[in-house]
Amino acid sequence: MKKTFVLVVLFILPIVAYLFFASGVNNFGKLPILTENINDVSNFDGSVTLQDKITVLGFLGSDIENKKGNAFNLNQKIYKRFYEFNDFQFVMLVLQGSEAKVDALKTELGNLTDIKKWKFVYAKENEIRNFFASLKADLSLDENLATPYVFIIDKDKNLRGRTDDEDEGTKYGFNTVSVAELNNKMEDDMKIILAEYRLALKKNNADRTK
Repeated sequence: MKKTFVLVVLFILPIVAYLFFASGVNNFGKLPILTENINDVSNFDGSVTLQDKITVLGFLGSDIENKKGNAFNLNQKIYKRFYEFNDFQFVMLVLQGSEAKVDALKTELGNLTDIKKWKFVYAKENEIRNFFASLKADLSLDENLATPYVFIIDKDKNLRGRTDDEDEGTKYGFNTVSVAELNNKMEDDMKIILAEYRLALKKNNADRTK
């Protein structure tokens, strides 16, 4: 009897757990759309677009030096975890005239990882404010046109987030000051949206072979 119990614990329970979580991803693993069709950064920089990309979007404004810690947290906890996925990118909006500060930040980040998917888009003050307003989030930019929060944007330029977050209810963005929030919430949500697109791709490929 004891031997049977041990076998169940070692072999059967892991399989049951796997099937449970796999089923959950397939049936429930879809991040809600909070805002549809936000503006595109291609209006400011024709070499960068949100369309057909899974984007982590941030606003550094002119406060680059004071936001280095946020960028490093994000780089270590999210970017390094996911940057090798196809169609994935980081896009940071920065105030025009901050190029030298951004170059310094890129150099420091480049010492830690391959930053090829970090994109910095320069825009004027009114352009950044109008772009941020298109998110329709319950957050705001500070006097430097910056925020510690970053946002998940899908391939159709929709803002994704949570409608039943245990702390905030509707959760539009993720606070890069908090390593715990990046680890416990943002990483989970990134896994969900990437799994969503992987499942859609597999379904499309399966449909083509029928």
